[in-house]
Amino acid sequence: MTKTLRLILGDQLNSNHSWYKTIDDSVTYVMMEIRTETDYASHHIQKVVGFFAAMQSFYNELISKKHNVIYISINDEDNLQSFDKNIKQLISKYNFLNFEYQLPDEFRVDEHLKNLCKSLSITNSFVDSEHFFTSRNELGSFFEGKKTFLLESFYRALRKKNSVLMEGDKPLTGQWNYDGDNRKKLPKDHQPITPLVFNNNVSKIVQEIKKTNIKTIGTIDENNFVWPINRQQSLQLVEFFVTECLHLFGSYQDAMAPNEWSLYHSRISFSMNVKMISPQEVIERAIEEWKIRPTEIEFNQLEGFVRQIIGWREYMRGIYWLKMPEYATMNFLNNQEKLPDWFWTGKTKMNCMKDAINQSLNYAYAHHIQRLMITGNFALLAGIDPDEIDAWYLGIYIDAIEWVEITNTRGMSQFADGGIVGTKPYVSSASYIDKMSHYCGTCFYKKALKTGEKSCPFNSLYWNFYDRNEAKLAKNPRIGMMYNVWRKMKPDDKTALLQQADYYLKHINEL
Repeated sequence: MTKTLRLILGDQLNSNHSWYKTIDDSVTYVMMEIRTETDYASHHIQKVVGFFAAMQSFYNELISKKHNVIYISINDEDNLQSFDKNIKQLISKYNFLNFEYQLPDEFRVDEHLKNLCKSLSITNSFVDSEHFFTSRNELGSFFEGKKTFLLESFYRALRKKNSVLMEGDKPLTGQWNYDGDNRKKLPKDHQPITPLVFNNNVSKIVQEIKKTNIKTIGTIDENNFVWPINRQQSLQLVEFFVTECLHLFGSYQDAMAPNEWSLYHSRISFSMNVKMISPQEVIERAIEEWKIRPTEIEFNQLEGFVRQIIGWREYMRGIYWLKMPEYATMNFLNNQEKLPDWFWTGKTKMNCMKDAINQSLNYAYAHHIQRLMITGNFALLAGIDPDEIDAWYLGIYIDAIEWVEITNTRGMSQFADGGIVGTKPYVSSASYIDKMSHYCGTCFYKKALKTGEKSCPFNSLYWNFYDRNEAKLAKNPRIGMMYNVWRKMKPDDKTALLQQADYYLKHINEL
């Protein structure tokens, strides 16, 4: 029998993959903790630990099922710290005659493995990761010949194709999208549910990382690591979400409150992105719970969740494979500024930024509106270079793998793609932040002030953003109204706003 070596990447921990259906003594799997993967960004310590802990759990699961697995730890003496070097070493040492891998989700790794296979003298092939609803190129084919890539039409097509919340060819309730119902602020006296967290002891992994000079950011409680590190815990988190959070998820999915890091969000993106659970089983479990409790879980709560997974997640992956590698260098607004120092410390007087950044440093997590309308909004208003923002988002969040991070950051958040993903820049002044959160009331800055010593920086930076980018944005039909408001302002008011913004930008590290 031909001896085969199969590579399992750190984000391919799918125990239901067809690879594992049979035990084959001629097949050996390899998993590896390597510096090329820990060092391509400054990752959060919890992200590195989360990946290593999940990989080690998966290794133990495969061993318990009697598969042959080689696990290369970060400090192993014979670890050559890259996929190609380690694989070539193993092929030589054990006389493998065939090499196989699952299609990676990152362009960078995909290119690396393609080049590796070209250099091998043995047979090689790849298989699908068997995780997503769509193939890499499905979105590109769907929108072929179109100038715009409208999420809604792709989402509807995927609902139809997979018979999700459908009655024949029609949406179950006669309405496709309930986004308009999902924008409520958390009531002031509302006590959100205490989030389910895990108490994983990861001290051994932390010690191994400390032996290296891997640069990490953020904090970790190595005796109580809160994230799921195996399929069983991931399924527990899904259960907690559908039974305890789903009934309010949609209503408050855009809400923000100080020191409330989880609210009614599922926090399953890490588990899904490393494939411990599949998007299909998550959606099916949520629909099942809705069918059990239709009066408690209103349809808008369910649809908003389903749309995030079968709509947004698949859409972002499709855009990634359609537009890479050019996407990674797009900078439509030509933003060049450096990220403020306090993005790495959370030491700012702006309540909303302080809360979102400190939460990110403490949990390696922030929900989508904190990412889009707080940290992302500020960065866009301040004209920060998208490269800097990409590196920050990719590093700081436990669920950030490039295929999903870069399209959300460079596209949706920073409008650096010129409108491929979002039809307008997502910017706001203090009014939106106050409408959706409880940050402004106790902030050092005053939400109602546009200029002056304690004026909220978001206010003057907002108008400065429109003024600075008028040549590129004025014809955008979705924001024409803002330019009408700007043009009608008194010249003195305009000057005062631009001067205030200029002052804040020059003193950005003091904000």
